[in-house]
Amino acid sequence: MISDCSIIHEDMVNNIKTLLPVDDTFIKTSSFFKVLGDKTRIKILWILNEGELCVCDIAILCNMTKSAISHQLSFLKQNNIVKSRKDGKEVFYSLKDNHVKFMLENSINHIIEKEID
Repeated sequence: MISDCSIIHEDMVNNIKTLLPVDDTFIKTSSFFKVLGDKTRIKILWILNEGELCVCDIAILCNMTKSAISHQLSFLKQNNIVKSRKDGKEVFYSLKDNHVKFMLENSINHIIEKEID
């Protein structure tokens, strides 16, 4: 270990070491946040947080083309953030799971609360 610290709280350090995920977990988490690091994708996720919608509905709400939204949805789906369900010719999108919902809601609430402060 490389450190220039003169005081180390060994009990705390050792306890946290046992809980520390492997580096690959941090790499994947960083990639997850990079996927979310786009205004349009965050807006799409916020919209999908309200319920399952088709590409056309999302495009109207985002004031974007169906093609542009489809591209973003495909990217989000590849990264396991949204899922799709086909009903006849229509494809409906929703958030992949409650983890995404939790992250989104907490992130947006954090920003809104900071705006009030």
